[in-house]
Amino acid sequence: MNLTDIRRIFNRALILTFSTKKLLMISSLLALCGLLVVFSRGLAVHANYWITLSLTFTPILLCTGVLLSAGIFLTRVYHDEIKGKEVNYSEILANSWEAIIAASYFSIPIVLIYLLLWMILGIFILLQEIPGVGNFFMAILAFAPFLLNLSSLLLCIFALLVLYFVTPIVALKGGNRIQLANRLTDRIKGDAFFNLLLGTLAILPLVFSVGILAFAAFLTESMCGAICNSSVYTVIHSFFMMIPFAIMLSPAVIFFFNLAAEAHVLMRKMQET
Repeated sequence: MNLTDIRRIFNRALILTFSTKKLLMISSLLALCGLLVVFSRGLAVHANYWITLSLTFTPILLCTGVLLSAGIFLTRVYHDEIKGKEVNYSEILANSWEAIIAASYFSIPIVLIYLLLWMILGIFILLQEIPGVGNFFMAILAFAPFLLNLSSLLLCIFALLVLYFVTPIVALKGGNRIQLANRLTDRIKGDAFFNLLLGTLAILPLVFSVGILAFAAFLTESMCGAICNSSVYTVIHSFFMMIPFAIMLSPAVIFFFNLAAEAHVLMRKMQET
């Protein structure tokens, strides 16, 4: 592998990102995920810190299963595009249905682990409410909530890595658990530098897009004022802001899965030579 190979797969993944059908499909799926996030935000308006944490992380982790399923479909479409085959979206969807359904369950263990962390964090919040000694306990045991919150953030990063590593394997080789585990182990044991480099190239546009859009959303919400103290207005405000958010994020999501597929194939070729 050299710079020419990386430039070739990067340019090909970028060129095949801007397909009208794929953009419409991913925009729609992101909008559906956005509805879950918007609904959770509306519930969190007057909720306490502990409930707000759950309503922040749980929708994001649940969307991992949706994006993983969408990624399998996109990877198979991308495979046909590279091979120069005629892309039949209906046929690909019909042939991918079992893998898509099976892949959606990958998010369940991640969500369950987060809920376990969230419940343990709730114990420390209850300790804080003990009259007289609650604040003392929270001061002494401050490391525990810190580690639990850190674990929640790391879980989100792990979910992103699952999307990057698992999606192309399931899409191109099927969802057999034993084969999946073996191929995933082989991939991780491969060249760490190129794994990190290709992963960064795939994730960077996604992170940059989310950062820019989230900052624009933050500036817009700062204009909301007292209106957003109402759950109803918060949901309505977030809903109409979420639509352009989903549309503008869709190219970065498609490129992420395209380059993840390219990286998987390229790393497999490196291991076989």
